[in-house]
Amino acid sequence: MNRLQIFLELRRHRLLADKRSLDFARNKAAKWVMAIVATITVIYLMGFAVMFAFMVNSSRSLDSVEMALLIAPFLLTIDFLFRFIAQQTPAQLIRPYLLINIPRYACIESFLITTLCSWSNLTWFFFLVPYALMSVVFTHGIGITVNLLLLYLLMILVNSQWYLLVRTLINDRLIYWLLPLSFYLLVYSPLLAYLVTDHPAVEFTDFYEQVADALLKGSLWPLLAELFLLIVMLAVNRQVQHYYIWKELSHSTSSHHVRLTAFRFLDHYGIIGQYIKLEVKSILRNKNPRKSFIFSTAIVVVMSLAIAFTDVYDSDFMTNFWCVYNYVIFGGTLLQKIMSYEGNYIDCLMIRKENILHMLEAKYIFYSALLLLPFTLMLPPVFSGKWSLLMLISYGLFTAGFQFFVLFQMAVYNHTTLPLNSRLISSNGIENNYIQFIVTLTAFGLPLVLVTMLESIMSNTAAYLVMMAIGLTFIFSRSLWLRNIYNRMMAHKYEILEGLHSTR
Repeated sequence: MNRLQIFLELRRHRLLADKRSLDFARNKAAKWVMAIVATITVIYLMGFAVMFAFMVNSSRSLDSVEMALLIAPFLLTIDFLFRFIAQQTPAQLIRPYLLINIPRYACIESFLITTLCSWSNLTWFFFLVPYALMSVVFTHGIGITVNLLLLYLLMILVNSQWYLLVRTLINDRLIYWLLPLSFYLLVYSPLLAYLVTDHPAVEFTDFYEQVADALLKGSLWPLLAELFLLIVMLAVNRQVQHYYIWKELSHSTSSHHVRLTAFRFLDHYGIIGQYIKLEVKSILRNKNPRKSFIFSTAIVVVMSLAIAFTDVYDSDFMTNFWCVYNYVIFGGTLLQKIMSYEGNYIDCLMIRKENILHMLEAKYIFYSALLLLPFTLMLPPVFSGKWSLLMLISYGLFTAGFQFFVLFQMAVYNHTTLPLNSRLISSNGIENNYIQFIVTLTAFGLPLVLVTMLESIMSNTAAYLVMMAIGLTFIFSRSLWLRNIYNRMMAHKYEILEGLHSTR
């Protein structure tokens, strides 16, 4: 097979990946929800495009092409962040093809090209095309409009390769988070200087104005420069992906034991205490859970400091958002994968009746105890009078009750085993679990909708008391809904076992 045939065959495999997935039947209903969300997103993007076009058209000082390029850094930053939700790296997809007699770089090149051909790269054109039709075509003509859209397409493709590079490095070591943080800090530094010193952000706007002038004069250097950058990023990604794949394949795992002498008091709590110790050992001993825990803790600490020492998040909506978000970050990062790490030793858990029920109870106690960290870190705004102590307590109880209830439902739907230490490659890639996305979206979004509705019809104090009552109801009834989850798991245990075994 030549390179083109290899690419077409591997692309066909990826297009059929969802149908081959064990989650295919369960994902059908969730896909309809995703389709509705995507439709609403498209409508919002087109609506924003119309409003933005009217704003630019009514202004005498703003040129439509210049404005389109001035917002490019913001759009590309949002695009970069949203790729973390679904886009996989070539290293995550390559393991099924490692033993096939094809050139080493063929799979990597095919998956890199596949990322460029993804329809998701055209999402922002639901904003760009209406804007261009309303503001650019009638002012500057079709030729400049086409050049502007081509430039945006190249920038989005470069952004996809930038994401793949950053995601692969971060998967190896969390320290590489400094790479995108430093890059975006550099990009936005003139704008930040403007916000702090109240001086014009000349450096931020000059470059994009020069690019806009080049497009208006018919010059092709912006397109050629972006195309060259895309080729460079593809070449860099090709080498980086190859390096990390073979580094992980040739890595010899060495286990180190962590003695939990400080947790001997848990021995007094019987089997529940032992499962709490197992949860702690899993985080301390294994690379992937440990990284997720460290990352979650870092987010909680950073956001708590930002809330405590800045006034950026002092509006009612932002106060509710960040307080809820800070509480649910541990659950949203770790509990959405519940039973996925346990898939590596699921057979041991099935030996005795109700072992999994005890594990679920232990997990609930452990993650409820973790809520004390964000609670403690968010006390300074309470002491300074910015926040209400009642709000802080009620949201914490609501998270421990309702939001954990929602996230624990994933124990029934997670049928894919996640590797404990292998970071870049897995047995079958990480298939899209749309149910996981819907559950996580519900856990994050529903509390904000609920508290906003409550605050609109009653006082803030009454709204906090209602949130607290809902949380306490789910906390006190945890034995009922945990057993319900356990019974549903046992009703589908052979299906669950099949999925966890086949994805090891």
